[in-house]
Amino acid sequence: MARAAAARLITRIVDAQAARGSASVVLTGGRNGNGLLAALAASPARDAVDWSRLDLWWGDERFLPDGHPERNVTQAREALLDAVGLDPARVHPMPAADGTYEDADEAAAAYAAELAAAARPEDHGAVPSFDVLLLGVGPDTHVASLFPELPGVRETERTVIGVHGAPKPPPTRISLTLPAIRAAREVWLLAAGEDKASAVALALSGAGEIQAPAAGAYGRTRTLWLLDQPAAAQLPRDLYPPASP
Repeated sequence: MARAAAARLITRIVDAQAARGSASVVLTGGRNGNGLLAALAASPARDAVDWSRLDLWWGDERFLPDGHPERNVTQAREALLDAVGLDPARVHPMPAADGTYEDADEAAAAYAAELAAAARPEDHGAVPSFDVLLLGVGPDTHVASLFPELPGVRETERTVIGVHGAPKPPPTRISLTLPAIRAAREVWLLAAGEDKASAVALALSGAGEIQAPAAGAYGRTRTLWLLDQPAAAQLPRDLYPPASP
């Protein structure tokens, strides 16, 4: 799944750069997100991307000190970012718990302001129209750091929030909200492994976004679920794509 997703992402970035001169991607962490980045690093096609014309953002982050091994940006740098020629000014990690901001809420507001500053008039909103926004799907159906039934998944006004009391450690995080996620041209949801099967089935079978946040994550022009066979094992047959002739 990671290799297939990496190949698709390279193609999408190259197409966007050919059409508009640059591309923007929102990264996700976790097992599947980091697996995709490692597959990108290993792909012989990665040099087709002009990395200097790529804007990178994050869907969520652990509110921990800069360089902490559990931060998504730290893991992304190790998996891929340090190996390619990115423009540092176009890499936008979420704030760290380094004393610059009093708490995760203040840090989230700062990231929201950074997103708003990058949005163009044609984006018609408070965040850029990301070309691809990547999301890992948790076993409980959470995406980014939006967890079932918690206040964050109910947010309709703000684009970035501080998350407190997350049910998986660390409890304090920063996350894009569903309105910000839905501003992306394309949202890709990644799930691999049998521990994701029930979450995938729930999200794709009509559950509400409060109970299953992954169900509320969709793009303006395309929503793509990238699954391996174990993650797709509980899907109803009518959700399978038709067989190729």
